[in-house]
Amino acid sequence: SILLKDLADELALIDADADKLKGETLDLLHGSLFFNTPKIVSGKDYSVSANSKLVIITAGARQKVGESRLDLVQRNVVIMKSIVPGIVQNSPDCKILIVSNPVDILTYVVWKISGLPATRVIGSGCNLDSARFRYLIGEKLGVHPVSCHGYVLGEHGDSSVPLWSGVNVAGVPLKSLNPALGTDSDQEQWKKIHNQVVESAYEVIKLKGYTSWAIGLSVANLAESIMKNLRRVHPISTMIKVMGLQRHMYFTDLFLGLAKS
Repeated sequence: SILLKDLADELALIDADADKLKGETLDLLHGSLFFNTPKIVSGKDYSVSANSKLVIITAGARQKVGESRLDLVQRNVVIMKSIVPGIVQNSPDCKILIVSNPVDILTYVVWKISGLPATRVIGSGCNLDSARFRYLIGEKLGVHPVSCHGYVLGEHGDSSVPLWSGVNVAGVPLKSLNPALGTDSDQEQWKKIHNQVVESAYEVIKLKGYTSWAIGLSVANLAESIMKNLRRVHPISTMIKVMGLQRHMYFTDLFLGLAKS
């Protein structure tokens, strides 16, 4: 997706599995005729990514059937501690976009490990949740999702929050047509749409073993906004100054606790 959007002059791939890395790189290079990025490099050493403007981290333990995103914390914190220092050493001026789950917690962890300003370490957050939300609204109404507007906010996944008051189709707020929208008393059962958003990844993982296409498109969408400074609004994972002390301390304690284990 990033290649087809012409977002980079050079794309660097890094992976611990040398054979898989070589195979993925060759597969992309064989399609060079169909995109304009002139240089694709790869390697196990982070020096191949030197001076990157944007680093996207997707590394991590794969979510298994029946596992929640939070079940991945222990394994993925260890992985982040092993890769982030090398990234920052080679690209000290980069922005980092975290995709690995649980994305909100790992964004905080990577920020602490990297030593970068909080504004330069963000997570993919609820960008995909919101896309799924808009798609499902469109399916229910028979309207293309580009004309359906609404956000899912909060933690990516199970505890995310649909912003029903902001849902509109071509500028018409659905709450003005159905004041009970998204509530238990809503006879049209719009609340089920958010339930479907939450279950989306689990359903795909059960059917094909992992998610790939939608999250890839979502990440390319974020990368485009960053690289081209498009000033679009996205629901992402980020540190905000008004965060309550108790919440801040919880994440700090979580990070320190995992670092010791």
